[in-house]
Amino acid sequence: MYATTEFKKGLKIEYNGKPFVIVEFQHVNPGKGSAFVRTRIRNLETAQVLEVTFKAGDKVNVPDLEYKEMQYLYNDGQNYTFMDLATYDQIVLKKEELDDAVYFLIENSMIKVTFFQGRPVAVEVDNFVELKVTETQPNIKGDTSGGGGKPAKLETGLTVTVPFHISEGDILKIDTRTSEYVEKVKK
Repeated sequence: MYATTEFKKGLKIEYNGKPFVIVEFQHVNPGKGSAFVRTRIRNLETAQVLEVTFKAGDKVNVPDLEYKEMQYLYNDGQNYTFMDLATYDQIVLKKEELDDAVYFLIENSMIKVTFFQGRPVAVEVDNFVELKVTETQPNIKGDTSGGGGKPAKLETGLTVTVPFHISEGDILKIDTRTSEYVEKVKK
């Protein structure tokens, strides 16, 4: 069981018999009355987001989740196919079920798939991925003073703000937690 003091973003909990992930949380200590924790949690099965308040010290169950390392094979526009390399079983997830993870899936990469009661409910990608720039404005000479940037579209469809020296074909390191540019990968 998890106590409210252990809450953190990304923690998977069981609430009303369903698996949820904590999206946001805030510990509140009012001047009068007892402390509480205000949370936003997302249902792993339906993607529904709820705002729930827990009393300080409340305990929630750990959901019965199973994790499998699977290889991402391909997508056909709406469905994404993954394969268990041990059994060669394939599963298909819809784009809506993957949330923002669709922007970080690279064919043949290994992904951690979360199962609840034998059914796939979520995928976890690495904290950093390397993606190729497919579309951006040309370099702007002389505009190298600190701030600012330009938009760049990556191979997965994600658009991020990058420094002015980045050009098409460059490989970039992207933080999957914030969807932000980290650095240009040296070839």
